Amino acid sequence: MAGEIVLVLLIIVGIVGRASILATAASVLLILKLSNLQRFFPALERRGLEIGLLFLMIAVLVPLVNGKIQTKELWGTFFTTSGLFALFGGIVATYLNGQGLIMLRMEPQLMLGLVIGSIIGIAFMKGIPVGPLMGAAIAALLMKIYFLFR
Repeated sequence: MAGEIVLVLLIIVGIVGRASILATAASVLLILKLSNLQRFFPALERRGLEIGLLFLMIAVLVPLVNGKIQTKELWGTFFTTSGLFALFGGIVATYLNGQGLIMLRMEPQLMLGLVIGSIIGIAFMKGIPVGPLMGAAIAALLMKIYFLFR
C-alpha cells in the first residue's frame, strides 16, 4: 500500500511541478500495480533504462537521418573548439552516467531524492528533465569528491 501512495504523490508532484514524464511514469506503474500486472516490474527494472536510452538515441539521430544535418558538416565539427568540447563532454558524461548507474544499483533508495531534486530544478530553475541517470551521475561525482576531501 505504501508503494501506491508514493506513486500517487509522485503523480501529484509531477503535475504540480510540470514534470509530465514523471507523472506519466508513475501513472503507468500505478496502473500496472492496480491491474495486478506486477510480473512486468522485473523486466522493466532490467530493461527499462535501455529502452529509454534507445528512444533518446533515436531522437538525437533523427536530424541526421532527415537531412537537417549534412554528413560533411558532421566531420567539420570535430575540428572546431565547440566540437572538441562536445566530444570531450560526451566522453565525460557517459563515464559519469556509468558511475551514477552503479550508485543507483547499490542504493536504489536514492532515486526519490533524485526525482525530488529534478522536480525542484524544473519548477524553480527552469530546468529540463533529462532523467535521473544524469542526476545520479552528478551525485556519484559529488560523493567521490566528498570522500576524497573528507
